[in-house]
Amino acid sequence: MAIHLTPTELARECGLERRDVIAKCMELGVPIFQGRIDKTLFFASIEDARQARLEPARATA
Repeated sequence: MAIHLTPTELARECGLERRDVIAKCMELGVPIFQGRIDKTLFFASIEDARQARLEPARATA
């Protein structure tokens, strides 16, 4: 099971387009090293961003 994937491979795994994976990496600060992305770091960064987006909504409710 590979952990470091190309943007195309990662896009297949998470159901996004390749360019969206690259855009998310840029947005979230996930490094692309030698054309590969750490899958664990990518998914953890997306989850952290989702949690950060939801927390202010909970504070106002």
